[in-house]
Amino acid sequence: MTQFDGRDIDWTDPKPISDAVPTSSSTLPSLVVRMLEDLDVHEGMNVLEIGTGTGYSTALMCHRLGAERVTSIETDEGVARRARQALTRAGYTPRLLVGDGRAGHLDGAPYDRLIATCGFRSIPPAWLGQMRPGGVVLTTLRGWMRSLGLVRLVVTGDSASGWFSEDDPSFMIARQQDAPESLGMVPGPDDGTKRKATFGPEALTSSGPAFMAQLAAPDARFFAMPVDGGPVSTFLLDSVTDSFAVLAPTGSGWEVRQGGPRRLWDGVESAVATWEEYGSPNAAAFGVTVSHAQQAVWLGNPNGPQWPLPS
Repeated sequence: MTQFDGRDIDWTDPKPISDAVPTSSSTLPSLVVRMLEDLDVHEGMNVLEIGTGTGYSTALMCHRLGAERVTSIETDEGVARRARQALTRAGYTPRLLVGDGRAGHLDGAPYDRLIATCGFRSIPPAWLGQMRPGGVVLTTLRGWMRSLGLVRLVVTGDSASGWFSEDDPSFMIARQQDAPESLGMVPGPDDGTKRKATFGPEALTSSGPAFMAQLAAPDARFFAMPVDGGPVSTFLLDSVTDSFAVLAPTGSGWEVRQGGPRRLWDGVESAVATWEEYGSPNAAAFGVTVSHAQQAVWLGNPNGPQWPLPS
């Protein structure tokens, strides 16, 4: 971790930190290298990096391509300043910018490759317009509950498509897409309608089902707490639509109580059932199609089961 709560730290005289949220970090070097290998860069290519961070991956690309072919955008001024100092000491002078990486950098376009070292809920449309046909976008898609994983997209005109990686690296979400502070409205004890649940709250935490739950409930988050001194219930709250699902244990399993415009647990159970029907595959069985009209994750092939990404 290199930053907490968006505040600069004097790393020459660091102090203990408590009750703070990490807002920047140094990526595992082996993961950086593997992502750059997946990016498949060659001499003469122009690369746009979203999320300069420490500048480590920026330095590797400068060494490979030449600093004049690398543009990197960092949202945090303090993080960007430290990266610039480190890169200068290493002898590299790429184009370094402070701003919202979702907008890309039109003045440096077109790019042959784009790599993002922070997570996005969907692919920013501006990226597609700044890529050469056949260019590659490598980024992590993630939601407010968990990371979906690393996806590699090939751009063809104003659209792009590709597949998730088998691995599941998790990056901090882009600050402009972070979740609202409020989880949403906690429902009253008599709100919603009840039914027996097919899946319990483990669907939100175990690897494969949780991937599906994130797709099915992209605007939701969950937590657990005891209700009225009774057993612990799990609350799934959608802060965009104020929809909710509450899972409570029964003698024979779980009961779900749902309300609001979205039937959250119906969607989660349907998605998990589809995943099981297809043999409970890992993330590499999923792909993504992106256009200016719609973005969707699909299973198996672009005509298979689909889940839209949040706009």
